[in-house]
Amino acid sequence: MNAHPYLRAYLAGIFVPTLVLPLILAGFIVVRLVLAAPFPIERFLVFPLALVPTLFGLWNMLFLASHERLHQSIGLHGMVLPILGAPIGAMVANCLGLLEFGAHGVIYFQYLRVPYVVLPLLVLAAMACYYLVWKYVVGFVNRTLGIA
Repeated sequence: MNAHPYLRAYLAGIFVPTLVLPLILAGFIVVRLVLAAPFPIERFLVFPLALVPTLFGLWNMLFLASHERLHQSIGLHGMVLPILGAPIGAMVANCLGLLEFGAHGVIYFQYLRVPYVVLPLLVLAAMACYYLVWKYVVGFVNRTLGIA
């Protein structure tokens, strides 16, 4: 089963966000429509729903292409993704007016304030989650599809 390994790597990469993002969307719909949250959640959803699955798929293709030379584990490869994705996401959110950089922290939707001291902890938590997802879920799908 060596036909089209990069296509299979892309499909294995988009597996996790394709399953998780509809659940997040359902949660946001409940928060916005049922609980009547006072901030515009819809604007926040467009970027992740459009970009995250593609980014996961391309990142898995990069893992497949570089694994023979670098021999890094898939968990460590996945753990790097939030380090690259968070600044890009923050830049896009800032350009769209969803994120502001204040004197003491970042402000989402002019509603949620996150102190700068907390941001490194959030990045470490994201790195830990991505490590586990990539090691166990994406790695399993890669092995199932015969590309690991």
